[in-house]
Amino acid sequence: MPRQQSPNFSSVADVSKRLSAAGYLPDAQIATTVFLADRLGKPLLVEGPAGTGKTELAKALAACTGSELIRLQCYEGLDEARALYEWNYKKQLLRIQASQADGGADWDTVHDDIFGEEFLLSRPLLTAIRRTEPTVLLIDETDKADVEVEGLLLEVLSDFQVTIPELGTITAARRPTVVLTSNATRELSEALKRRCLYLSLDYPSAEREREIVLSRVPDLAPGLADQLVRTVRALRGLELKKSPSISETLDWAQTLLELGLDTLDEPAMRSTLGVVLKHASDQTRAAAELRLN
Repeated sequence: MPRQQSPNFSSVADVSKRLSAAGYLPDAQIATTVFLADRLGKPLLVEGPAGTGKTELAKALAACTGSELIRLQCYEGLDEARALYEWNYKKQLLRIQASQADGGADWDTVHDDIFGEEFLLSRPLLTAIRRTEPTVLLIDETDKADVEVEGLLLEVLSDFQVTIPELGTITAARRPTVVLTSNATRELSEALKRRCLYLSLDYPSAEREREIVLSRVPDLAPGLADQLVRTVRALRGLELKKSPSISETLDWAQTLLELGLDTLDEPAMRSTLGVVLKHASDQTRAAAELRLN
């Protein structure tokens, strides 16, 4: 079994303080769930709309614990070779050809040679399991992967071990901290959810988003930050293809600062709307609703 390392956090307040220092301002629910996931040694499943800070939470968690962040980006068609490991077939073929040119070794010897560490291409899951240093494994947008990938994740998250037929079973020497994210585009299996603690994230309240903006763009005038947050929340209330994310709110704040603007009036919104809305139809709708024409 993987070694049970000392907890990363001493209390919920410690989580909040250290995540804040890493640039992520958690509310009480986030801080509490992160603390419990750490103490119980459970993977953390974070679910919510795109742009609510799920991936940023994993990055901040790695930063504030001094851990290496290893990311598995999920997508349709992701298979075991891309998630776990594969063999370097070209290099294996060259070794076989070289052995034949040297007079030919027996097949058993060649087989043992080409299925060794030198020819193994480690992908994110295997890399995270084999690390002996503090590690945060981010399995990003899990809902985009095929259902078959969940079976692989179940083995990894249950025992933190994987079986490579040619090498045997590899068990984690040190259990990584695991964060899975999901945009809820499909329902994840109950078996996978049972192995995790669950955290639902939505867009922050106006007050909290203002705090985030002023902490990340401290030179922005508080009054302008208020205007910005109100406008972003109004945009999220529209039926858009893609609502502005928290990171896009921060981009807009930085944009206004770089342009030397002190108010988010109609001309300012009209000239900078592309920072937060990336579809022409969304910009047209926003312009009509916010009367920017």
